[in-house]
Amino acid sequence: MIRFSSITKAFDARTVLEGVSLDVQSGRITALIGPNGSGKTTLIKVLLGLARPDGGTVSIDGVVTDPDGAYRRHVGYMPQAARFPEHLRVREVFDLVTAMRGAPPRDEELIEAFGLPREWERPVGTLSGGTKQKVNAAIAFLYAPDILVLDEPTAGLDPVAAGILRERMRREQAAGRLVIVTSHVIAELEELAQDIAFLIDGRLEFTGSVADLLARMGAPHVEPAIAQLLKQARAAHALAESPRGADGVPEVA
Repeated sequence: MIRFSSITKAFDARTVLEGVSLDVQSGRITALIGPNGSGKTTLIKVLLGLARPDGGTVSIDGVVTDPDGAYRRHVGYMPQAARFPEHLRVREVFDLVTAMRGAPPRDEELIEAFGLPREWERPVGTLSGGTKQKVNAAIAFLYAPDILVLDEPTAGLDPVAAGILRERMRREQAAGRLVIVTSHVIAELEELAQDIAFLIDGRLEFTGSVADLLARMGAPHVEPAIAQLLKQARAAHALAESPRGADGVPEVA
């Protein structure tokens, strides 16, 4: 289990995470949802040690993550946009990852499933966006991590490759691994995820199961439930920030 405890983070004068406390369970797929600028990417960077929180802690299975980042060997990360040296061949990208890890790969299934050996000698700069995304996904799974963090994983993939990746995610969840996924394709998240964490303006507005969200919002599907939750959160934030009279009641123009 990953536990985010009262995570705060600001860049200059802008607060991007405000006291976020969230438990993410193993053996489940958790969808991290929120509009642009909600703090999703920053929360992921805090988990990965790419950003230091101003306050709060992250723990994995009860152990606070160490500053030297040793825990990251157990995390597979698929960023939204993969950036590899464009002069390297596909084979050389995997060789580089292997050299950095100092150990042979443990899981090359996606390399074969995506047909990447056909692209083995091609420079990365000549690949299509979809093929780069396949390389990105295969690297995330390469060392059989206990934790997978997948940011917009099917973006740019063709339907067949997207189906292969979704099925692999389900298998990882069934095997007891912890999976965090972000996507703007809400229907895809509804198909995959058991749990949802919804952020807006750096605050956690909902955390719980998909079933809990649908019941709370009285909605048949996740997309209208999220839209309703977003509307409610925006209205509450606007009310909280309204000027108040001497009696403490918000002033109405």
